[in-house]
Amino acid sequence: MAHKISEECIACGACVDVCPVEAITEGDPYYVIDPELCTDCGACVDECPVEAISPA
Repeated sequence: MAHKISEECIACGACVDVCPVEAITEGDPYYVIDPELCTDCGACVDECPVEAISPA
């Protein structure tokens, strides 16, 4: 199951650097996770300072 980023995202970019498959990209107004690329590793969940990432 892929993860998703909610509207609470503050667009800090912390999640981008830890994603091993580069599934996270900058969106408007917040970052998005490509469900086709996401491997459900959870690295981004631990890195998000505002807990805006959760299982989809």
